[in-house]
Amino acid sequence: MATINTSGRFVGDWPKIGIRPAVDGRQHGVRESLDAQTRAMAERTADLIRSTLRYPDGAPVEVIVPDHNIGGVYEAAKVAELFRLEGVGVSITITPCWCYGSETMDMDPLTPKAVWGFNGTERPGAVYLAAVLAAHTQKGLPAFGIYGRDVQDAGEGVIPPDVQLRILRFARAGLAAAVLRGKSYLSLGGVSMGIAGSIVDQPFFERYLGMRVETVDMSEYTRRMEEGIFDPDEYERALAWARANCPEGADRNAADKAKSREELDRDWEVVVRMALITRDLLVGNPRLAELGFGEEAMGRNAILGGFQGQRQWTDHSPNGDFMEAILNSSFDWNGIRAPHMFATENDSLNGATMLLMYLLTNRAQIFADVRTFWSPDAVERVTGYRPEGRAADGFIHLINSGAATLDATGAMSDESGAPAMKPFWEISDDDVRAALAATTWYPANRGYFRGGGFSSQFVSRGGMPVTMARVNLVSGTGPVLQIAEGWTVDLPQAVHDVLDQRTDPTWPTHWFVPRTTGSGAFRDVYTVMANWAANHGAISYGHIGADLISLASILRIPVHMHNVPEEDVFRPSAWSNLGTADLEGADFRACANFGPLYGRR
Repeated sequence: MATINTSGRFVGDWPKIGIRPAVDGRQHGVRESLDAQTRAMAERTADLIRSTLRYPDGAPVEVIVPDHNIGGVYEAAKVAELFRLEGVGVSITITPCWCYGSETMDMDPLTPKAVWGFNGTERPGAVYLAAVLAAHTQKGLPAFGIYGRDVQDAGEGVIPPDVQLRILRFARAGLAAAVLRGKSYLSLGGVSMGIAGSIVDQPFFERYLGMRVETVDMSEYTRRMEEGIFDPDEYERALAWARANCPEGADRNAADKAKSREELDRDWEVVVRMALITRDLLVGNPRLAELGFGEEAMGRNAILGGFQGQRQWTDHSPNGDFMEAILNSSFDWNGIRAPHMFATENDSLNGATMLLMYLLTNRAQIFADVRTFWSPDAVERVTGYRPEGRAADGFIHLINSGAATLDATGAMSDESGAPAMKPFWEISDDDVRAALAATTWYPANRGYFRGGGFSSQFVSRGGMPVTMARVNLVSGTGPVLQIAEGWTVDLPQAVHDVLDQRTDPTWPTHWFVPRTTGSGAFRDVYTVMANWAANHGAISYGHIGADLISLASILRIPVHMHNVPEEDVFRPSAWSNLGTADLEGADFRACANFGPLYGRR
């Protein structure tokens, strides 16, 4: 398969990271002795970021280093202008020495900020770090403080591992916040079955994520299908690909509800058209302009979307499961490409969580119901088998109608052969074939979906480290975030079959075990399930809870539940001014005090 370059999917270039080398401004000896060291420190920081981080299209992150150091207000203003012209969205100030704090600091209120003060005894980098962080806090411009644990020699040309970790954690989080800005959430339809998350809260997207919300009625699908507003050549190619690569399972509907072969073939034609049309609605398609549809060719600049589906659409027309599953996957009939973030049932809050984790990882994300907690006793009662290993204390059944990314099969493998979900540029043709082979497409359950369609069915391979998260809205408080790191697990096939048959076996399943701590919301697996605040969860490959906590603090979304070790929690230094004994409470106070990042006008 071809690998598709997805740069240019959205309006504008990706935001860059700017390095701000601050120096003691006193000339005639002091500054001159520090300029080269400061410059080298800035270049090392830039090289670390360039060599490690990538944009969602796979390109290395661009880093801007000015050609002069910042010794005072004039040079700070020159760097600010450079960053404006270069499209810098994140700044990291670095210094090995004392500098003039409020004169050299980054004053842009919308730019996520960090400061690295070199831990050395020759010059007081730590003194500047403390002074400038205090200035940031006092001025309501929170910044992350980075300070190595061990003293280094002045000429030491390395970045210690603990400093590297914090630079990269901040950079990932800061970039995610910057990428969000100016993009759209596309709401296709309205509220699905009364689900609160699909009551799309436009102020949340505008003030907390810097995004806008665009709404399109689901009748737009009918209009585009009937008027031929899609690329007919691509449609034929996509339909042929689906028929060749999406094996159809047996129809599990009762005879009086089962569709004929002719009706099922028509359903395939409809769901493939829906996938093309939705992608065009999200990000546009220049081919439509060639066909005479200039307005439709532009799309909505949507980095995230959601489809209501149930019930006004699915009571009459084929469901959106194929469309959602393929959009969320890292490949389609055109080849291997970046996934689109797309929410089932228009659950914009779960979609927003998927988007945050995607921007931190560049990997496809899973959308699922947080459906059932299975205790060891319940499993043994129903199947005669008592869970073992990671599943010994019970597990959570994550399942939703077949809209989960096919990357979640776990059929793709990392270098060691372990199941994995990868950035699209690491995916091979064999990975794609394996994911498709692991997936069966069943005619939709017509009790749920009267209009028919198809649902994907697979079981995620066990052993994948994953993070489940969810943004919820609380009246009077605003958005809050919960995070649960854990693993997918395998069950014996016979046990899986019994448990799966108790719900809908035509949908994808992920058996999930969160990491428990013995206290609080993570006392045991049951308590995690009992404290989950909504019916849906977003699941990302990897243990990324610490990165997600840093990103949430930039956006001013407090975290009310997580199992990330305390030593890995990294937030702006201002948070410690609002409490150190109770980090969760301090997080709520800080987010309320400083307000949403993009709420400042």
